[in-house]
Amino acid sequence: MKLASTLAFLAFAPASFALAAPTAAAQPGAGRTALAVTPETPVVNIIAEGRSDRVPDLAMFNAGVVAQGRSAGEAMSANTARMNAVLAAIRGAGVERRDIQTSALSLQPQYHHPSPAPVGRRPGDATTDGAVQPQPPRIIGYEARNTVSVRLRDVAGMGRLIDALVAAGANQVDGPYFSVEQSDAAADEARADALRKARARAELYAREAGFRTVRLLTINEGGGSYPMAREVGAITVTAQSFGGAMASPPPPPPMVQPGQVAVGVTLSVQFALER
Repeated sequence: MKLASTLAFLAFAPASFALAAPTAAAQPGAGRTALAVTPETPVVNIIAEGRSDRVPDLAMFNAGVVAQGRSAGEAMSANTARMNAVLAAIRGAGVERRDIQTSALSLQPQYHHPSPAPVGRRPGDATTDGAVQPQPPRIIGYEARNTVSVRLRDVAGMGRLIDALVAAGANQVDGPYFSVEQSDAAADEARADALRKARARAELYAREAGFRTVRLLTINEGGGSYPMAREVGAITVTAQSFGGAMASPPPPPPMVQPGQVAVGVTLSVQFALER
């Protein structure tokens, strides 16, 4: 949470403030007449950050298959077969198709870099001058990768789903990234929190400066709502495959602890100070 405040006595035109009354008007519920905003009216500018903590109900993570083969076709075939099994496991866990999206697909050659040979000699020949002749790398195979992003609405079932994906052939899993589906409601709570903090700070400045009340003039939302950084547990499972077979079974994934996520809103609020 970060609050920055500036007390300033500024001259301004009444029309530049959306909430400022250009002439004297009755203050609702106050039983008195509000002062008009004039160039001599003192104002205080407050920057306040509000937040809303929520238990996440959405989890995003990536799951994929890395497969290798002597030829491009062999690598892609091995990858496709295993990835189809992974996708079937995802859908079998109740994840809807709209929550599954391919995020990465690649096919890359694998190179062997031979040791450099002496200049003017064949590799292995004796040499006394120490000079070397670079040898061009050669392709010895191919690696195919296919990764999907999964949006899971059953956050509590994420550990079981990852177990199922690894058993189906996934050898690359990373995440999770937690969020809330009803982010607008959380952002509204954060806005209300920021406005309360801004008014409380303005009233503090008013008292210390010898004024009796504050009157709201403008509210500006800087950048809208945003997710606030929060440390969460991460899952990373990686196992390389060679020739289409896994080198070794990966360890069981850790338990997923969703904790809480925070939505934050920053407001810039201006108040007029009145005696």
